[in-house]
Amino acid sequence: MDRLSKVCWFTKLDLRADSDEPKTTCVTRYGSYKFLVMPFGQTNALGTFCNLMNNVLFDYLDDFAFVYLDDIVIYSRTLEEHVNNLSLVLSQLRKYTLYVKMEKCEFAQ
Repeated sequence: MDRLSKVCWFTKLDLRADSDEPKTTCVTRYGSYKFLVMPFGQTNALGTFCNLMNNVLFDYLDDFAFVYLDDIVIYSRTLEEHVNNLSLVLSQLRKYTLYVKMEKCEFAQ
């Protein structure tokens, strides 16, 4: 909470998993199946994803971003700073082919 005491601008991003569906495909003798959401019940799925997000946004964590699973909060003191921070995070997500669900995001609140 101490990091957020003087902040005025927030953006909430929610990651989309559509591009990762083929990675969860499993083939059985009855056909192919793929998860539409992350299979958190699988061994180490949650920990692996948390490590991925921490590695992707490592340079920004606790400076102007928080990550919890597939949710990212970006916070800033000024609007100009916020636009820059948002751009940095979105560029990093694009670099690692991670995408957001626009309908679940809230920008510059």
